[in-house]
Amino acid sequence: MAQMTWKFDAPSGVYKNSAMSADIRDAAIAKTIFMQFASPEQGYGKKSGESISVTRIGNIDPNVSGLLTEGQKISETEMSISTIAIPVLEWGQAVPFTNLIADLGAINFENSVQRKLRDQMSLIFDRVAAQAFKQTPIKAIPTGVSQLTLDTDGTPSFQATANLNIYHVEQIRDYMFSNLLVPEYDGEGGGYMAIVSTKAKRGIMNDPKFEEWNKYTTPEKKFNSEIGRIEGIRFIETNNSLALSQSLGLNGVLGEAIFFGDDAVAMAVAQEPELRVKRPEDYGRSQGVAWYGILNFGLVWPSANAGEGRVVHVTSS
Repeated sequence: MAQMTWKFDAPSGVYKNSAMSADIRDAAIAKTIFMQFASPEQGYGKKSGESISVTRIGNIDPNVSGLLTEGQKISETEMSISTIAIPVLEWGQAVPFTNLIADLGAINFENSVQRKLRDQMSLIFDRVAAQAFKQTPIKAIPTGVSQLTLDTDGTPSFQATANLNIYHVEQIRDYMFSNLLVPEYDGEGGGYMAIVSTKAKRGIMNDPKFEEWNKYTTPEKKFNSEIGRIEGIRFIETNNSLALSQSLGLNGVLGEAIFFGDDAVAMAVAQEPELRVKRPEDYGRSQGVAWYGILNFGLVWPSANAGEGRVVHVTSS
């Protein structure tokens, strides 16, 4: 049973055999968040080519008068139409095992493998989807407790010296609403979304402003360790360090975070991720289980222009 690794239960002395429990304990995985906020592209699937082109329609110039004079034709203006390609990629991972393990093992090995492969798949796609969000050119760097630096060329040029707090959230919200004109995630009145690392969340909840606001009105937020909404932004915490870092900036002061509105990241799927059982080889002695999918994620508007940019990435150089 070469595929199974057994460890001794003592560094030295007499070794002994123990009975094996019938209960199987699984190692815990991080909370996966990002994939659910990617918008699936309709009409794309198998036999649709190696990529999908997402059509984007720009705004018509609102700085014209629009006033008409009798006897004159209505003036004409151009409308910008562009596309961005999202190429799909193959993803997968397998765990082999032998028929001997399946027949002689005290546990249902195939079921355990399938369960842990699903966990691995969730973590990988959470990381890949997060990377798509982080392709935004708009980087927000907390360069002080009451200072936020915005870079719009895709590269953070300063090192963060403070963790995320209420002041930074206010500045990001105003920038998204007034400068970028980001549409709200749930439509009119729905507000924006923020996915934050645990460290970023702690920076907000430890802010005296947050504590003062909620001390008398909603003290259960501290009791439940939840942020809820601030400035119309709904906060969701993740502990998946593969997706968002818990240690950025000067002495690891900053927790990474993503703020976004509607239609931020698209997901192209040619083959839905699924579990596949290996066709037995060597007369059934060699077996295995794998997960497999053909898909990818892409930022719809990799732009910092008003009306186009949808995502703000809180990070550091």
